[in-house]
Amino acid sequence: MNNINIPFQTIDWASIPKVEYPGESGIALWRTIQFNGLRIRMVEYSAGYLADHWCTKGHIVHCLEGEFISENLNGESFKLISGMTYVVSDEMSSHRSVSEHGVKLMIIDGDFLEFIPEGK
Repeated sequence: MNNINIPFQTIDWASIPKVEYPGESGIALWRTIQFNGLRIRMVEYSAGYLADHWCTKGHIVHCLEGEFISENLNGESFKLISGMTYVVSDEMSSHRSVSEHGVKLMIIDGDFLEFIPEGK
């Protein structure tokens, strides 16, 4: 695990440029801050968004506005609305996001979510 300290700072998300990523349908707009071993993003999914891939990375995903569905490859799905969060470590699920009406999320991921097999 990375042991780099992050000094106190504020983040003005409005000053960070949005980068557009197309989904299978709709778009995702990311504002990203990258530290050593830690990524923090403000992400907006457009109405009608469907991710273009199944993701196996770990995340902490907090729904700030709107709602979305986190679909798992195993057939489970979870609806998250404003104020709800999900947490998963790397390699613990294959998931993708779907948003019918659009949503704004804060997503945090990094080395601290690395998968560690049992017994290690």
